Amino acid sequence: MRILLVEDNLLNQKVVIYNLKKYNYDITAVINGTDAINFVSNNKVDLILMDLMLPEMNGFEITEKIRKMEAENGVENQVPIIALTANTLDNDRDKCMEVGMNEYLSK
Repeated sequence: MRILLVEDNLLNQKVVIYNLKKYNYDITAVINGTDAINFVSNNKVDLILMDLMLPEMNGFEITEKIRKMEAENGVENQVPIIALTANTLDNDRDKCMEVGMNEYLSK
């Protein structure tokens, strides 16, 4: 399984990668939206773990761009996007679903 981790905090990256590598997942980490969109454009990804608070573009905006790109390219099976965030406000989960994320996990 190929996983894209969109996370700007290097310590958080290390923790997530360490835990997922135990299961032999192929993980690529990027620190911003531009890199995430470029990676998804040029690589097959089975799952995206998306932080919400990122520099230049937040996780909501990145997800909207990925979903738009998938629609424009006629992708039938969208890549699952799971919010992986420290945000725990009541409406964060709803906002994640509204922009096209599939699930929400708090750190």
